[in-house]
Amino acid sequence: MKDERDVKVLAIVGMSGSGKSVVVDYLSEKGIPKIYFGGIVYQAQAEAGIEQSPENDKKFREESRQKWGKDWVLQRAIVEADKLIEAGQKRIVLDGLYSWTEYKILKQKYPTELTVIAVVVPRKLRYKRVAKRPKRPFNGQEIRERDYSEVDNLEKGGPIAMADYYLLNDGTIAELHDDLERVLGEIEF
Repeated sequence: MKDERDVKVLAIVGMSGSGKSVVVDYLSEKGIPKIYFGGIVYQAQAEAGIEQSPENDKKFREESRQKWGKDWVLQRAIVEADKLIEAGQKRIVLDGLYSWTEYKILKQKYPTELTVIAVVVPRKLRYKRVAKRPKRPFNGQEIRERDYSEVDNLEKGGPIAMADYYLLNDGTIAELHDDLERVLGEIEF
């Protein structure tokens, strides 16, 4: 990647229910293309003939990383990102960077282009939000189990810990957008 092309790759990370989708949707509404890691997983899951459900999704995420490597989702995302860049796209959002392995590969692939933003929220508030959401709601036990699984089995904590910026999402959506705009200004995104 050459700096003179002024390419910027923004990876949004966070635990389930943190507000990643709110951030990504805001950026998408501004016309910035996104690469949704979950969509890559769901597509592979559908191609394998596996129905979507919380249990099947978890099992597929974990088994596919064992089978194809911890970076298989990222490798597909990089192909998509490189196609966008070659087509002249200067700004790209990666939605759902999960693992420490993926983070390290991305930092190597896009050393100056990559910025990681972690969306964080107090756990109790996050659990309340996850329980109320219309798509894929979880009760307290289910979200705790998912959190542990994602940290233990998918190395999700590393990219959050190493993020370049943090957005505390404990207020309104407008406040989250304002904080995001401040960061976007700082990184000239």
